[in-house]
Formats: sequence, C-alpha cells, structure tokens
Amino acid sequence: MKKPFCLAFAIIAVQSLAQKNIRLPSPDGNIVFLFQLASGKALYNVSFKGNPVILNSPLSLVFADGDFSGANIKINKPAYREASEIYDLVVGKTKHVNDRFKEITIPLQQTTASNRKINLIVRAFNDGLAFCYEFPKQQNWDSYILKEENTTFNLAGDPKAHALILSDYTSSHEGLYTSVPLSKIKENALLDVPVMFEFPGNIHLVITEAALLDYAGMYLSKRKGLLTSNLSPLPKESQVKVKATLPHRSPWRVLLLSDRVGALIESTIITSLNEPLKIKDVSWIKPGKTTWPWWNGNIVPDTSFAPGLNFETHKYYIDFCARNGLEYHSVTDYGTHEWYVNDGAGLVPGPNVNAGKPVPGLDMKQVIDYAKQKRVGIRVWVYWSALFPRPLLDSVFATYERWGVSGMMIDFMDRDDQEMVNMQTEMLVKAAEHHLHVQFHGAYKPTGIVRTYPNELTREGTYNYEVNKWTPGGLSPDHDIIIPFTRMIAGPTDYHMGGFRAIPQSKFKVQFTRPLMLGTRCHMLGMYVILESYLGMVADYPDAYTGQPGFEFVKEVPTVWDETKVLDAKVGEYLIIARKKNEDWYVGAITN
Repeated sequence: MKKPFCLAFAIIAVQSLAQKNIRLPSPDGNIVFLFQLASGKALYNVSFKGNPVILNSPLSLVFADGDFSGANIKINKPAYREASEIYDLVVGKTKHVNDRFKEITIPLQQTTASNRKINLIVRAFNDGLAFCYEFPKQQNWDSYILKEENTTFNLAGDPKAHALILSDYTSSHEGLYTSVPLSKIKENALLDVPVMFEFPGNIHLVITEAALLDYAGMYLSKRKGLLTSNLSPLPKESQVKVKATLPHRSPWRVLLLSDRVGALIESTIITSLNEPLKIKDVSWIKPGKTTWPWWNGNIVPDTSFAPGLNFETHKYYIDFCARNGLEYHSVTDYGTHEWYVNDGAGLVPGPNVNAGKPVPGLDMKQVIDYAKQKRVGIRVWVYWSALFPRPLLDSVFATYERWGVSGMMIDFMDRDDQEMVNMQTEMLVKAAEHHLHVQFHGAYKPTGIVRTYPNELTREGTYNYEVNKWTPGGLSPDHDIIIPFTRMIAGPTDYHMGGFRAIPQSKFKVQFTRPLMLGTRCHMLGMYVILESYLGMVADYPDAYTGQPGFEFVKEVPTVWDETKVLDAKVGEYLIIARKKNEDWYVGAITN
C-alpha cells in the first residue's frame, strides 16, 4: 500500500536467490534478517553486528481448517524495496520523523490443493526490524479463522528478561516486573509485551507489536523452551483468536535492537509502522496537563459549600487550573459514584446507566461554561460499557460535543481480544468525529495508532501511583526505573503523576485520600520528563501545590516534544533523558 507521507521508494533488482536463504540487512548493515525453508519448517534468524540474537525460529499459522507451515509451502519471487517514512507527529516524543528502512515481501504459497497465499513482509530499520503476515485477496479463499499464530523467538543464549507476568488474558496490564534469566521463566507463563532482553555485549532487544487493528493482542509464552506468540482469545471462544475476511493483515511483530539501550527509547519504529494521519483538521487536538481529583480523594478546603458532584467543587479545581496555566480539569466521581446517572454498583454500569446525563445537583453546562470563561477545558470519566451497544457511542459523544467537553478517560476494558481491539478503535475514531480526545485506562499497551489518530493522548496499561491509595508498601522507584525500558517503549504511559508528599519507606502508610509517595519530590519532577505522555496528570489537590518547591516546574514542563535524546541509561539502575520543545531543553533523571 502506498502511503502519502513516504518518499517515493526505489525498487531494487531482485537477485537470484535460493529459496533456502533470503537475506535482508538494515540500511546500516548492522541488523540482518535471514529466512529459509529447511527441515519442513519456515525459519528465520536475526543477528546484530555479527552476533546471533534469534536462531532458527519457526513461523507457522494454525487455521480452523488446517495449518500453514513450512512442510507444505513454497517461496515465490521476493520483492525488495528501500524507502523512508517521513512524517510529522501531531503528538509524540519527537515532531519530525524520518525512518529509513529496507523491506522484502516474501510470497509464500501452499503446495496443497488449497493453494493459499500469504505474504511475509519484513522491514529492517537501523534500530530494529518488524514483520507481519499479509493475507491478500485470492480465489477460493475469502475468510479465515485463526486458532494459533505460532510466531516464535528462539533467543540466543540465556539473556536476562524484564517481563510482566500475567495470570490470564483478562487484565489491566498492571503489575510488578520480573527480572531474571530467560531460563528461569516458567513454561507457559504468560508474558505481556513489551518485554526487554539483555544479551552479552550490551545488546538489548525489546519484543512488542505495532498497528494492532482488527486482530488479537499478542503475548509471549515458553512452549517446550521456545518463546512463542500467544494471542488473546475471543470471548466464549477460547480456541479462536482471529476471524477475518480477506484482504487482511496481522499487526507487525516488532524487534527493537541496539547496543545502546537509549536508542530503543528514542525509536519511532512503532509509529512508523502505522498508517498516516487520518484526521483532516487537528487544530482542536490540544495536549497538556490535567487535574485528576479522584487520586487525591476529591479534596477541597474548608468551605461554605458541601463538597461533591456540584458546581462549587469543580469551580475550586477550575480556578486552580486557570491560575496555574493547566489546560484541563477532569470531572470524575465523588464517594464512589460517577458523575453521570447509573443504577449499577461500584461504578459498573447498570441496566439504566446514562453516561450523557449528569446526576441531580450537577449542572454540566454551568461547569463547562465557567471553565470556558477561564480558558480551561473539561474532561469526563466514563466506564467503557456505558458507551455500548453501539448506538450509544454516537449519542453520548454527540452530547459531550454539544456540551463542549474536550475529552475523556475511558476505563475498565481489561481485554485485548479482537472484539475489544475493534471496540477501542471504534471509540477512538468516533471520538475524533466529535472532537474529543481520549485517555484509555484499564487498557492494553499502545501500538502506535497515535500517528493515525492523535486524539489518543495517553493510555495506562501499567502499574502506577494510583496503587499508593491501597497497596501496603506503595510503589517504589525500583518499579519506576523499569517502566521506561519496558512498557514506555510501546508509547505514551499514564502514571497518575503529581504526588508531592514524598516520604521514606519506613514512614509509608496507605491513605486513600492525600496518598503518600515513596522516593523524593525531585524523583517525581524527573518523571515528568522521563515518561512519555501527552496528557500529564497533576493529580493532587490544589492546596497541596500552593507555595511548594517544584510546582513551577510542573506548570512549565511540556507534554509533547520536538526531539528526544537519551543521554545515559542502564536498565534498572538509572536513566537520563533530554527532551526539546521549541528552543528549550528539559532534562530528567531518575535512579533506582
């Protein structure tokens, strides 16, 4: 598919290649991908500067009506090209992107009666490579049901893994990371992606995926000692992972690879593998910082009004935003009841939920009109299933647009099967139609769609400072220093930033209101630069910041950047990042 933001590409003369050895180097020649059919298997290898990283890893697909594997396929004539993805990101870690790559399309065809054709497309960049499965339109095959993908990663040696191990596919993707040699990870353990691997010679590999659209989310598991893709199954169909009509394409399986770990944080491969911008007018998309009263417990000062879901409470936060140049105030809940009408329990939508109708006592027009006078945008929180079935999606979003809502947090999806992936995409597309930005919580990792739909300003999918409200011991800086080398490499990472009550571990205690923080306030300020997130939270209550050292920096620090450079880094120990906005550089550093 030609992309309007790409340079015209040069077709390279196809060399006469034996089917058993197809080679694709990166533009600088440091990364080499090899593909062959051998011993009845389709195998690939990856090396970096002559060092083996992935060895003889089989690729196969298991459909409901048979396998597609090396035992019954042949390779047709490969097609090569060189190109560059050149584009501007509306929101991101950098503004201008120019990613050079070499690409090969390897046409695979079954030699059985079905004669099915699948293309393996491989792109090699200087800081990694990616491949995907393309299912072209063809005679006698118009749809498929995929039971297993069976993409494998036979890693050389026994690298150290930094992985989030999950109990099952129904997950908010939040937890502490395990850092052990790959050999110590149990058979069939479910590894969330991204996963970081450290090899001898300071070689670092991150495995993740890009352009997750109309497909199931990918995990990794060891099967008979071999690291293998695991796809999230469809609800109530545990043996079915993907249902699709042709033409179709899998997400990209991404391998970020370098002997400078900072290059993986700087990399733009994941957005480059996504489709170009699809929103014609982006003038309404405004990144920035937002209040998040839920985190601090909806604290207000001693006042003459009763705090709650009312105008006066929100006026207090709006005035705080206006005084300090914060772009957004968030309307969430009070006393564990959401701001909108709901007859369900514990925030879960009931049969008569109405996410477009405020609770009695809350005049949303009054709140939004006042915020407009103060040049502050209003965002709202909503439980995802309050937006479905689908007719609700348009009607609720149309209501928000009519009111003048700027955006929303959509929460508690906790799935990444094909059905949920498609619903998330639909929510994002529909939100764009109604000029609403989106912050996904209880959601899987980003896969670069922010290039296509930059109204997705951030997403969670990571264990973060919200747990200080209820978890004994709190969240340690040791977790913070792993996240930039794992989860954040996938993209923007929401983290409930802004807690200013930093204390040592010995004094930590759980507080649902006015939560405490571990580490130092300086560590928190550094996190505003370290973490990539286009909607930064200022989650504490207004008086927690008044006159406090460091708040001037919180007010000033941008959330989108023109350039990002990692100055120095060691996984799990320290990280120093410099990010540029206009003519100013901001530097953040954190340690364990």
